[in-house]
Amino acid sequence: MNASMIQFLFRLAKALAAQFGPSCEVVIHDLQSNDPDSSIVAIENGHVSGRKVGDGPSHVVLEALSGGGIPEDRLSCLTKTADGKTLKSTTVYIRDEDRAPIGIFSINYDITLMLAMEESLRQFTATASEQAETSPEPIAQNVSDLLDELIEQSVKRVGKPVALMTKEEKVKAIGFLNDTGAFLITKSGGRVCKYFGISKYTLYSYMEEAKAGKEQA
Repeated sequence: MNASMIQFLFRLAKALAAQFGPSCEVVIHDLQSNDPDSSIVAIENGHVSGRKVGDGPSHVVLEALSGGGIPEDRLSCLTKTADGKTLKSTTVYIRDEDRAPIGIFSINYDITLMLAMEESLRQFTATASEQAETSPEPIAQNVSDLLDELIEQSVKRVGKPVALMTKEEKVKAIGFLNDTGAFLITKSGGRVCKYFGISKYTLYSYMEEAKAGKEQA
């Protein structure tokens, strides 16, 4: 990308981020960079995904760099960050005269809170018959998948992603995992700590707190 194009994209990124606020991340990747492992040349509101200028490519960037045909733009797709945020994402490829991708302009809007509000409204307006409906329980093929399913169930029990959970809500999720025997799975403690962003000391503290709360109830 030439200098004038990059400057225009920088200005456009700032304008979109200012227009839609701190939940709107705008990222520019330079696919002609001398260092493909550091493709991000500009980013606004990088706190949304936790990335910064100089960070490496995403899977869409790798797809473009692989040269496997002409990649298509991706409009209004759902993506998820490592800490559980749900984003509404649009990826537009910047092309040269031969339609080869030379850059990427991405918009990622954090809709996590909106989805939580939507779920709260759905629960409020649901009838008794709708609330009684349950989804079929999946059958895990191995203990690793089983732990993943139990963690997912614990998050559903709270009703919001980890990124928005309070301490009390994390205690509730940890209590559910303890009650369902999740911690009987080998090395489950470390995976649960990583998922909820807590230390092992905090994990044991939350387990005791959940147990105490259950006894008092």
